[in-house]
Amino acid sequence: MGETPFRLTYGVEAVIPVEIGDPSARKTVGGNDEEAERDLIDEERNIAHVRELALKQRISLRYNHGIIKREFAPDNLVLRRNDIGTSTPGEGKLTPNWEGPYRIKSTIGKGAYKLEQLNGDEILRTWNAANLRHYYT
Repeated sequence: MGETPFRLTYGVEAVIPVEIGDPSARKTVGGNDEEAERDLIDEERNIAHVRELALKQRISLRYNHGIIKREFAPDNLVLRRNDIGTSTPGEGKLTPNWEGPYRIKSTIGKGAYKLEQLNGDEILRTWNAANLRHYYT
């Protein structure tokens, strides 16, 4: 972010003890006024905070670029992914990838759904929207 953690915390640059006794070029040429630096430190902290938020937003946009949002309403018909959980003996690579249809019984929240079979029997576990897709008749 262009600033050292010491400067953001304490408002001044870190100086080694030798520079205090014998002023170095950094102290004499820079003409750092510590009082003026302390007055501006809040502004620099705010700028660093805004830069951090912008960076987090760019990272999240990049990460979520390929995400397909899926939302289902109660009573929608869906297919669920077949390869989730333990495998059934005797199944191989030629088994179908999706099974169903199932009905959405309720929405748990944040992409989690309870399913039921078409005859009304409830499926015990919850399913994430990433493992479901719409069933079109």
